[in-house]
Amino acid sequence: MILPNLKILDEKDKRLHQKSKPVNFPLSNNDQKMIEDMILYLKMSQIEEERVKYDLRAGWGMSAVQLGNLKRFFVIVEELKDHSFKNYIVINPEIISHSEELIYVGEGEGCLSVNRDVTGIVPRYARMTVRFQDINGNQVELRVREDVAIAFQHEMDHLEGILFVDKIDPKNPFKNKEYMREI
Repeated sequence: MILPNLKILDEKDKRLHQKSKPVNFPLSNNDQKMIEDMILYLKMSQIEEERVKYDLRAGWGMSAVQLGNLKRFFVIVEELKDHSFKNYIVINPEIISHSEELIYVGEGEGCLSVNRDVTGIVPRYARMTVRFQDINGNQVELRVREDVAIAFQHEMDHLEGILFVDKIDPKNPFKNKEYMREI
């Protein structure tokens, strides 16, 4: 595999704090290519041999805004137990419903745009239903839970100009931890 040449923005880049604009269909050739490159990059970042070869940080998700494209789409690449991958291509998403239960990532969330260790928890819904468009513009409604729900929320925040570090209380990074479940 050949690593796509993607320039992932650093958290200091002001574009990461801007709201992304809705995507119109059909997708442009540039957006389609970007989606393919994002999927390949994320897949390679999760394969140990490729990660070491290219000195990559493992990632599950990437939003267009992280590549400087202020459009409302992201991809998530989930490695399954059999080492195959499930790709989610999510365009113009909205949350339809969510659980009351909150969860957080025990070892802390990470982001390909945040190149430092961050201490603290980010409250996330344990389950939610999301409506979005697929790569062909078809309407999709999907129920996600646990790790995948966290990844969706993380990427949807990017579309709103929010980084996970913005959601951690700097004075009390583990605020309300007792009301959430660690995963």
